[in-house]
Amino acid sequence: MKGVLDFLVKPKEDRYNNKKTVSGTELILNTELQNHNYVSRVGVVIAIPSLEHTDINIGDEVILHHNVFRRFRDMKGVEKNSKSYFTDEQYFVRPEQIFGYKKKDNWVACEGFNFIKPIKETKMFSIDFERPMIGVLKYKDKNLDQIEEGDLVGFRPGAEYEFIIDDEKLYRVPTNSITIKYEYQGDEEEYNPSWT
Repeated sequence: MKGVLDFLVKPKEDRYNNKKTVSGTELILNTELQNHNYVSRVGVVIAIPSLEHTDINIGDEVILHHNVFRRFRDMKGVEKNSKSYFTDEQYFVRPEQIFGYKKKDNWVACEGFNFIKPIKETKMFSIDFERPMIGVLKYKDKNLDQIEEGDLVGFRPGAEYEFIIDDEKLYRVPTNSITIKYEYQGDEEEYNPSWT
């Protein structure tokens, strides 16, 4: 099976990431169907599109939109699969639903997207754990000029979308939402919460 314009992808593990093992006991963190935060966003490519040129190959891991593997309830309360669903282990994915892919143990951001690592908040009286709209560029869009991976960058409010990639919290930020490159002041520390 091969798509004309779509990738064929299977979940890397399960459709949902709602289980955690603590001291040998498996805990279910969420039973809500609607909550997109627990939908798996990592897949493995089964087939590439026949008419689409891509650097992504069969077997590559990909970072996907949260609606690919998601189930939902319609207006009548009937449980349904997403429109990407083909079989339990196969989903059609449009190229614009893929934000990054893994090549030889290295993640690569897809065109138009970047992944940014948040940094810890340093203000003494702040209730936030991380500084808003600023972070370290981890994986960059190859078309992003004059900014390199490892640079400290700022981005527009509301442009970030949270992903957990290799047990690391990262924000997916569109290239056109990165607004500034900062100079390091020496007190920046990457933030990764303990629950990742």
